[in-house]
Amino acid sequence: MKMLVVFEKTERLRHVGHLDLMRAMQRALRRSGVPIAFSKGFNPHLLLTFAAPLSVGMSGLREVMEVPLSEAISESEFKEKLRAALPPELPCVAVRAVDDRHPAPMAQLYAASYKMSVKENAEALISAIPSFLEKDSVMALRKTKSGEKLTDIRPMIYDLKALDGETVACTLALCEAATCKPELLLDALAKEAGLEARPRVICARTQLYGRDFVPLELL
Repeated sequence: MKMLVVFEKTERLRHVGHLDLMRAMQRALRRSGVPIAFSKGFNPHLLLTFAAPLSVGMSGLREVMEVPLSEAISESEFKEKLRAALPPELPCVAVRAVDDRHPAPMAQLYAASYKMSVKENAEALISAIPSFLEKDSVMALRKTKSGEKLTDIRPMIYDLKALDGETVACTLALCEAATCKPELLLDALAKEAGLEARPRVICARTQLYGRDFVPLELL
């Protein structure tokens, strides 16, 4: 049995890195008293996996992690105990029990949506969205395992719109085959707007998706 956990990394913790976040979750799970499963061998460790690491400086509204269990526990009891062990800035939002054969969230990940609050040159950036979306191709330097590679990121941008005069929302590819980070989109959009540099934004990842843009937590 495994538990899929949906949690929020609030804006106050946006500068906490992935490894520190993982350690905080491990400590909270141990304190909670839920029956977590550990690896075998001389140095047992908690078998905790996240769907996708969050970049430093980014908050997350519905992040997903998978917690293997050593014995059965009800969803309500697990959620109550974990919420009590976590700080207010890192709340457990929802949990769902799944079979051990259930695919890992990371393996099902396809895309993510983001909300960006633009702190400078917002009018120019947002006014460039219509012409940007008309482009068939947007070339950008994308970091890969083998180094930087010039890549067409336009097929990786599934949605892009302004929510108001200073907020941009987008849905971008996030999987092994193709990933477009918000920074890449911002660089390209800033270039379209005629700006010399990427404007400063505060970014939150609002949802993780599987295929057909089904929320990852529901798969």
